Amino acid sequence: MNILNIEHVSKLYGDKWIFDDISCGIQEGEKVGIIGINGTGKTTLLRIISGDEEPDKGQVVRQNGVKLAILSQNSDFPEDETVLSYVASAIRQEEWDADNEAKSMLNTLGITEHGAKLGSLSGGQKKRAALARTLLVPSDVLILDEPTNHLDEAMINWLENYLRRYRGTVILVTHDRYFLDQVTNQILEISRGKLYSYEANYSRFLELKAQREEMELATERKRQSILRIELSWAARGCRARTTKQRARLERLEALKAGRAPEFDKTVELDSVETRMGKKTVELHGITKSYGDRKIVDDFSYTFLKNQTVAFVGPNGCGKSTLLKMIAGKVEPDSGTVELGETIRLGYFAQEIPEMDENQRVIDYVKDIAEYIPTRDGRISASQMLERFLFTPDMQYNPIGKLSGGEKRRLYLLSVLQTGPNVLIMDEVSNELDIPTLAILEDYLNSFIGIVILVSHDRYFLDNTVDWIFAFDGDGHFRQYEGGYTDYLEARKREQGGADASGPGSIGAGKRPGGISGGKSAVDKTDGKAEEKGNSGGKPTWDKGERKLKFTYKEQKEYETIEDDIAALEEKLEELEKDMELHASEYARLTELSGEKERTQAALDEKMERWMYLEELAAKIAAQ
Repeated sequence: MNILNIEHVSKLYGDKWIFDDISCGIQEGEKVGIIGINGTGKTTLLRIISGDEEPDKGQVVRQNGVKLAILSQNSDFPEDETVLSYVASAIRQEEWDADNEAKSMLNTLGITEHGAKLGSLSGGQKKRAALARTLLVPSDVLILDEPTNHLDEAMINWLENYLRRYRGTVILVTHDRYFLDQVTNQILEISRGKLYSYEANYSRFLELKAQREEMELATERKRQSILRIELSWAARGCRARTTKQRARLERLEALKAGRAPEFDKTVELDSVETRMGKKTVELHGITKSYGDRKIVDDFSYTFLKNQTVAFVGPNGCGKSTLLKMIAGKVEPDSGTVELGETIRLGYFAQEIPEMDENQRVIDYVKDIAEYIPTRDGRISASQMLERFLFTPDMQYNPIGKLSGGEKRRLYLLSVLQTGPNVLIMDEVSNELDIPTLAILEDYLNSFIGIVILVSHDRYFLDNTVDWIFAFDGDGHFRQYEGGYTDYLEARKREQGGADASGPGSIGAGKRPGGISGGKSAVDKTDGKAEEKGNSGGKPTWDKGERKLKFTYKEQKEYETIEDDIAALEEKLEELEKDMELHASEYARLTELSGEKERTQAALDEKMERWMYLEELAAKIAAQ
């Protein structure tokens, strides 16, 4: 049974329809992931589903009495309230031991100072407190916008298990592809104002999306082929103004009015790296403490050319602090960071630096450089913005009109356009859409320089890094070669677990591969085998190339096939009218729907045959 229905919803932002007549039903107990490039309206759709925003057209119908719990990207926090009071208030009227429930959830999410004021928490801690509160609200539907942001690996694994066990419906937006794989059983994809539904997790979605796009392309190829034949026929002139000819001209106009399928554009990442000399980035005895807590203790390492290194560990262990020391943003208590003379750092911080909300997007980029060097030559700031999916109209909008993901993409552009040969990236995958992440992974894999990462996105780490440093407590690290999956397998072996390697695991910075292509073991020739003679020993004679012509059956079929097509098209129109008349009669509607499917299949088959006969007729005429 559907717990809510999205019915013909449209939403206009400025002069752009971000949704255009979308409809979908969500059933009880489904785990739904919403995906799409930044700016397509994922958060807006969540707000419309939750009732926090109204559509311009259409409606969302919810089951009577359904209870919603909502995690927003940007929650308002009572700054003077304690963390415990804020979280426990979600269930205080429902549970007599609300405080204990709240404490347990907060501890799981890494917040142990329950009496701290919300105003004293970091942005990540506030987001985790909001998540704890949302999960404790008694609900039938959980609506979660980017729930994995600011969670470490252990917390993400816990949340995956929690949502899989949750008996209600889950509707979420996340760019964590492993999380989508583990949690969801339905994917809603927003693309160019349309909504596509797939009964699948993320891996299966990729297969189904590829199939859908191939079908759309095949349909377009067929349309173009038919259009070419019809235009050729029209150019030769109509033989008579018969009903058949009028129907054919109408079909030609319909074909000309058809539109080719449109697909989402992807970001084009490109920059010129500065040449790197012999000396790279060297850490010598780095130590850093905050109060009695040691963040980094006597850490030394020399980063190698073309190496991609990730630092992983629980929140608060000091990963970001270490990156800031490497980038020169924080001084170590002792030890030194030495950079080679040719080193040019590009630092991508976890929190986007403050931007002037009133500044135009293009002026933000021009403040860094009017022209940006790329591997193919210099391009203008406007051209670079277009590569990052900022249309000319968007470029002259104030930054304040951008979504969170679009601001993050703009910040990434500003880092890359300085031409760094060492990239330091702290949680770069947060709020970036999946297509952009895939392009970024390819870019980092071909980057000529050093990449130093902190990320909790396991899929991203598997596809980019070749060396992992795991925080091992008390400011120390352990080194592991390979990607994130390799690291997990090594940890299991250390702890005496079974070897997790085998089919399905992803190696160091490598995507799963397929069987390499090549020629078949048996090559078939296009020509016929040479004839040696007939059974009677008489020679056979080459009579030359035979002229093309219709068989008797094909000639008869060619003379009547357009009438057959017209009859099937008329029947389809009649069936559609009947279905409208009997829309409230379930049995009759089912019968008509089945007949319509059979008629459409027959029409498709006739159209395929007609195309073949038309092309054959054209070849015969050209002889």
